[in-house]
Amino acid sequence: MTTSYDPVALAAAVALVGVLTYACRLSFIALFGRLDEIPPGVERLLRFVPAAVLAALVLPSFVTLDAAAFAPDKFVAGALAAGVAWKTEDVFATMATGMGVLWAVRLLF
Repeated sequence: MTTSYDPVALAAAVALVGVLTYACRLSFIALFGRLDEIPPGVERLLRFVPAAVLAALVLPSFVTLDAAAFAPDKFVAGALAAGVAWKTEDVFATMATGMGVLWAVRLLF
């Protein structure tokens, strides 16, 4: 695959993105390394990070705007797993429900 970009510009862009990523990660280490205690507001916000990351990873796999790519089996399994997660707050029960329903729907239909 070829691009119309100059190789030097591509290398500079990769280097810049790498430096910015490193700076973002280092800033949190430096910030929290100097604090004796994490502020309560930040701690409250950080509690939502795992759920947000999981939703960002999982949601696109069973929700789509393209009607031709819609997978009802994944949507049903994801919806039921989301209901179990909301009611039980148990990660294992959520994963077992999602996978069990997905396999059942695929075997039965």
